[in-house]
Amino acid sequence: MNRSLIFCLTLLAVQSLHAAGLNRIFVTNEKSNDMTVINAKTLQVESTVPVGNRPRGIHLSADGSELYIALGNENAIAVVNPKTLKIERKFHAGSDPEDFRVHPDGNIYISNEDAAKCSVFNPKTGKKIMDVSVGLEPEGVAISPDGKYVVVTSESSSMLHVIKAPENTLVKSIVVGARPRAAIFNSDGSLVYATSEIGGEVQKIDMHDFKIIDSVKLTTDAAKPKDLRLSKDEKTLYVAGGRANRVFVLDAKNMKVLKTIPVGKRVWGLAMNRDKTRLFTTDGVSGTVSVIDTTKNEKIKTIKVGSFPWGVDVDD
Repeated sequence: MNRSLIFCLTLLAVQSLHAAGLNRIFVTNEKSNDMTVINAKTLQVESTVPVGNRPRGIHLSADGSELYIALGNENAIAVVNPKTLKIERKFHAGSDPEDFRVHPDGNIYISNEDAAKCSVFNPKTGKKIMDVSVGLEPEGVAISPDGKYVVVTSESSSMLHVIKAPENTLVKSIVVGARPRAAIFNSDGSLVYATSEIGGEVQKIDMHDFKIIDSVKLTTDAAKPKDLRLSKDEKTLYVAGGRANRVFVLDAKNMKVLKTIPVGKRVWGLAMNRDKTRLFTTDGVSGTVSVIDTTKNEKIKTIKVGSFPWGVDVDD
């Protein structure tokens, strides 16, 4: 067998292994300073791993080979091997990193809450590429699928900041409802959905002219929306309701609330499996992860994790 054929077969095997994923759900627990690892097939806890002081945002690298965790009280990002669950290294990531997203080019965009900046890092080297000044208390970060735009939410400024990549220049600041927390792009990058915690609102923004085209106030007074996710067909928007202790199911086109799904107390982070048939929530006060069947929009399981689960990501 010639070398080129061996190389091609090896490459195909590696790609097939990566496509299959590890069938793991990773959850950061903010107050117990650890990560819960759940088997995505059996929905049973596999292990609990100490990761550092006040873990919050958590996301896999673009190629799935590394898992990044923001450690707020260490001003660092921990790099974890998702197979062995060993911390391979940590690097300084600016003041109080809270959440971040991984760009298609592999770099990460981090919200540095205390510094009013979005910092861009190469996680392989730990080197900072640059800072982009944004509003006060930045938290949520979203990146368009094509990598052209990065959106950062600034809680105290009540703005979404649009950054053009790879130039990393601020091109627009959009005033939204009080205390925006999270944002998400649709698949073609034409729309952004964002939550405003104090306003109890969800906004839809047209990314062609950077204007709000629709908004809805959630139907429960206690709703303090945080994270959000779109269904596979992008017709349904799921919103974590915070202290409303439920997930709001919205029609993504007309922004009407279709249903609410009771989950644990202070539902915060959201993630979906690859085919988007399951939605996973972090329920901070309850110390649980709720599993929702999105084909029926019903909760099917509650999983006990660590203290104050914050972030969640899935590799399946």
